[in-house]
Amino acid sequence: MVKLEIEKLRNYINGEWKEVARTTAVVNPATGEELVQVPLSSKEHVEEAVSAAKKAQKEWALVPAPMRAEFLYRVGYLMKEKKEYLAQLLTSENGKVIEEARGEVQEGIDMAYYMAGEGRRLFGQTTPAELKDKFAMSQRVPVGVVGIITPWNFPIAIATWKSFPAIIAGNAVVWKPATETPIMAFELAKIFEEAGLPKGVVNVVFGSGNEVGNALVHDENVQVISFTGSNDTGRGIAAACGRQLKKVSLEMGGKNAVIVMDDADIDLAVEGILWSAFGTSGQRCTACSRVIVHEAVKSTLEAHLLARMEQLTIGNGLDESIKVGPIINKEGLQKIKEYVEIGKAEGARLLAGGTVLTEGDQQMGNYFAPTLFTDVSSTMRIAQEEIFGPVVSLIPVKSFEEAIEVNNSVTFGLSSSIFTNDVNQVFRAQRDLDTGIVYVNAGTTGAEIHLPFGGTKGTGNGHRDSGIQALDVFTEWKAIYVDYSGKLQRAQIDVE
Repeated sequence: MVKLEIEKLRNYINGEWKEVARTTAVVNPATGEELVQVPLSSKEHVEEAVSAAKKAQKEWALVPAPMRAEFLYRVGYLMKEKKEYLAQLLTSENGKVIEEARGEVQEGIDMAYYMAGEGRRLFGQTTPAELKDKFAMSQRVPVGVVGIITPWNFPIAIATWKSFPAIIAGNAVVWKPATETPIMAFELAKIFEEAGLPKGVVNVVFGSGNEVGNALVHDENVQVISFTGSNDTGRGIAAACGRQLKKVSLEMGGKNAVIVMDDADIDLAVEGILWSAFGTSGQRCTACSRVIVHEAVKSTLEAHLLARMEQLTIGNGLDESIKVGPIINKEGLQKIKEYVEIGKAEGARLLAGGTVLTEGDQQMGNYFAPTLFTDVSSTMRIAQEEIFGPVVSLIPVKSFEEAIEVNNSVTFGLSSSIFTNDVNQVFRAQRDLDTGIVYVNAGTTGAEIHLPFGGTKGTGNGHRDSGIQALDVFTEWKAIYVDYSGKLQRAQIDVE
């Protein structure tokens, strides 16, 4: 097992590592072991980082974008070189199984290379002007200082989704990572430093949302906030940014469903459900929390799913044989337990799981048994609210049309999936499913970095992480007119 060589993390501000007096423990959710102390920074630390970013951004914006890209290429190379080291640290602080941790680090590598490529694009448009001897075009320009607030469930991938497009576009970044998983932020900051990124272009300030997050959101020198987290917190950030006329991008979760039609490949559907529901112990915004199944195959799906769930291995994710790791903390365990009781009280039938695991190697960790409810109504709370744990509800339906209606009945709209061999249903589903991501004959997880990531309704506010669409968050459009007629032309007034 890889271990950190230091006992206390430090903020990274203006290219320097800075001690903070107040700290709290970072705990391995699989074992209860303390890994490191993380700073609890103050508003003053945020102001210092923002000031450094503001100064650095003016110079960084003048660096040609292809040259900015060279730094990202080096970051990607260093991440690739350190992939196994980073993955093991990620599993230690987050709990996800090691194969998932390797996949998450790979997402960051992919994003580095992809966004570096944008350094030679960042395309604008040229267009005909309506008057003679006049040229018209548009171009992307940086916004300024970007504040990013990232969650614990993807502590390096989501950070790269946000920081890399911001950097390539010519902005400077102040990053508040989750206090539960700060080690990835510390390691990525070290990589930025090793890659030679100019001082102040990326700054990392550890601390709580109430202190550091609020300070970022309300700092007048921060022009953009990019946030991934809970709906309640996101709504508060949106309101605060709205009052300041500050640009804000929100990604706030989902209540995702796999639809299994009566002509589906049941074994394939079971594989997709298992991976989507119990990967990362259900702690993904794209996790499958509902299975909308045609009543003709409901009993068959239940039997196959229960058989495969019994084969899931649960424990410390550093063990290569483990498929389901721990829950991030005791509060997460308690929330999941409460939702199980809500489900039973609502009349749903519990087929498997529903308990906190406390035996053997799991005694010191935060483990919850993979859980399956059946005969769930689409109006029950367990079918409507985000649980963020390994809990799946089977909802029977009588038709394709009902399946679509049930899928769209929740307040979130991130990811959806359908298993069917009917090409007509495939095309209707991708048209009618009200989510930002749609999978056909695959689970609800597995987004690729060159496509936009985000959703509708309560999932966000219309912006996207990943893909070239991420650049829209971190750039403004500038329209430019060059008149070489030698006389004043007054646009529409002089058009004959």
